[in-house]
Amino acid sequence: MTTRTPRTNRQELGAPATGRTPSMSPSDGTTIRLLLTVEEAADRLGIGRTLMYALVKDGEVESVQIGRLRRIPADALPRYLERLRTALPHSNNSAA
Repeated sequence: MTTRTPRTNRQELGAPATGRTPSMSPSDGTTIRLLLTVEEAADRLGIGRTLMYALVKDGEVESVQIGRLRRIPADALPRYLERLRTALPHSNNSAA
């Protein structure tokens, strides 16, 4: 006689067994995350976690709250960068 492990409701509904919510996946197999943690957003910008929290607190970078979690929409980062670019004075002598 074989024993079967009972399926959980998540498995029956076709949800991933990892317990994580699915992300959007384009046809090339990469995963597009719609929401980032504050740490992930800081990594993408190349700044520290503390500065990222300050930017969120000051409203410089958009964030959303889901329950007790704070998340950064992935499209908020390019908008923030564009605001930085337009706020900088234009000069031909770049410091790069």
